[in-house]
Amino acid sequence: MLFGSWIAAGPAFGQAPPSDPAASSPLPPALTGNVSFGLGLTSGNRDTMNVNGGYEFKYTPSPRNVVKSSGLFLYGETEGVPSNEQYGLNVRDEFTPNSRFFLYGEFRYLHDRFKGVDYLLSPTAGVGYKIVDGRRATLFVSGGAGGAWESDYSSRFRRSGAVTVDEKLTIRLTRTASVGQSLYALWNIVDARDALYVFRANVSAALASRMQLKFEVADTYKTKLPPTTRQNNDVAVIASVVYRF
Repeated sequence: MLFGSWIAAGPAFGQAPPSDPAASSPLPPALTGNVSFGLGLTSGNRDTMNVNGGYEFKYTPSPRNVVKSSGLFLYGETEGVPSNEQYGLNVRDEFTPNSRFFLYGEFRYLHDRFKGVDYLLSPTAGVGYKIVDGRRATLFVSGGAGGAWESDYSSRFRRSGAVTVDEKLTIRLTRTASVGQSLYALWNIVDARDALYVFRANVSAALASRMQLKFEVADTYKTKLPPTTRQNNDVAVIASVVYRF
């Protein structure tokens, strides 16, 4: 009996312990994002050139903390004369105490020559809520308060408190195509008539495993402009190739 027990137990000693699926599954990358570039040229009766570039990245140092940043560069010329010049970027650090609510600190920068804005700096902090947070769609809203420092081409410098609200929606239509929309608003506390609104909508589709073709509409509206600036609203239609990493 003792000999039989040793024979029966022999295969068990040779078997590897059962694997833990959680331990064997790869962790999601801490850093993801994309860079984009687009160029448009026309010649003949009217020579134009439009260049755009941008980036987005997301860094997740821990499950409850995520750092996001994005930037957009637009430049255009018509008959050799600049007709568009806008640069913008933002950096946001989010902490999520539960699955829906998050706290954030954010810094935004805007330069828009044809709005008369040399620079607009806006550090804020606030709270947000994830209305939808799924694989097919995400929708969040957030609001905060902070400051605004603005210098325009009329040599005016203004600083004040600021209140901000923003919203972002992303819908994945298929495994390779998606649409998105975002809205950002900033109000000057000292002068409520001085506000900035930025609306963006996009659609993208895959060209290859890491390449996408993206079309975007960016609408920037500023309520209060320097005396030398006439148009409150600018709309840019952007086509670009995106590389995801």
